Amino acid sequence: MELELKDLKKKSEKDLQSLLAESREKLRVARFKDANKQLKDTREIRRERKLVAQVLTLLNSKKK
Repeated sequence: MELELKDLKKKSEKDLQSLLAESREKLRVARFKDANKQLKDTREIRRERKLVAQVLTLLNSKKK
């Protein structure tokens, strides 16, 4: 699921929190699969890390 930054900005804080939790779980699973050489698409880790960073940035900017 590739989300654009403009789509993320439209989401509420509650939606961003749930998206953050979901992305962190996907990232954790992808890291375990990569460690066991079961991950086919290694860019998945990079995409999830980027999404986590974008969501955290938006959450921090909404708090201010």
